[in-house]
Parts: sequence; C-alpha cells; structure tokens
Amino acid sequence: MAHPPELRAKVRASYVHDRLPLETAAEKHGIGYATARRWKADAENDGDDWERARSAARLAGDGIRNVAQLMLEDYLTLHQATVDAVKTADNIGPLAKAEVLSRLADAFTKTMAAVGKASPELSRLAVATDVLQRFAGYVGDERPDLVGALLEVIEPFAAELAKEYG
Repeated sequence: MAHPPELRAKVRASYVHDRLPLETAAEKHGIGYATARRWKADAENDGDDWERARSAARLAGDGIRNVAQLMLEDYLTLHQATVDAVKTADNIGPLAKAEVLSRLADAFTKTMAAVGKASPELSRLAVATDVLQRFAGYVGDERPDLVGALLEVIEPFAAELAKEYG
C-alpha cells in the first residue's frame, strides 16, 4: 500500500523534532514500524540522515545551552588543574609561570568568547571571568613576583563569580 509523501514527512518530524522513538512515531501516524524503518533507511541512502537531523534539532533547542555549559565546565576543570600544577611546580620559575598564566588567559578568553556566542545566558559570567583572566595576564606580565599571591586569591574569587553569574 502506497502512503502519501506527507505521511512520511510527519513520521520524520515526529522522530526528528518531537524526539519520539521511531516505533512510537510510526504508531502515532498509523503505519507499521517496519515501514518507518524502511523510510528512515531509504532517506539515509538519499542523503537525509534522520539521526543527524535529530541531533541537530536537539542542539538547536535547549541542547545548545547544555553543550555550551558542558564545554565551559570541562575547560574550567582543565584550567583549574593547570593552575594548580603551576602553583605547586618547583621546577618552574616566576617568569615561566607568568608565561603559562598569559597563555591560559588567552585560551580562556577564546573559550569564553565561544561559549558566550553559543549561549548568551552565560555571557555575563564570560565577561566577569574574562576580566579576571586579563588581570591575571597583566599581573603576570607586569609583576611576575606577585603571581603566586594572585593565584592564591583569584581562583577562589572566580568560584564566587561563577556562583553569582553562573
């Protein structure tokens, strides 16, 4: 039995945009699960990957904020680990520590810009932490003798900013 193309589009929309399981989407529109699987496979062979479309639709919704949040959390975890390693490293001199801080500040600025573009809700935190990183970079360049003291206070303060703006 031939089904109209509109029905195939409705099943696809239920699967992709409503995120229904394929079996549920098929049932909702009164077709068999085997037919829905065939339509999905045929579409993929024709270049319309329903799985990829489903993932893109998810990201286009609330998912993009979640992805940005996860990206920020992953970066901040790595950033903190690097700062901790630099603080405790006895084999790195003050100028080398300042260089690491400067590079971290640059990486942080780029990461925060990307997160801010992906999720405007996170941009307030991005601005606040960007200011902190720029300040740390400035101190590292202008007063490397203060880097150790700065590291002791700036990280806990960054956590306070995250509570306030995050």
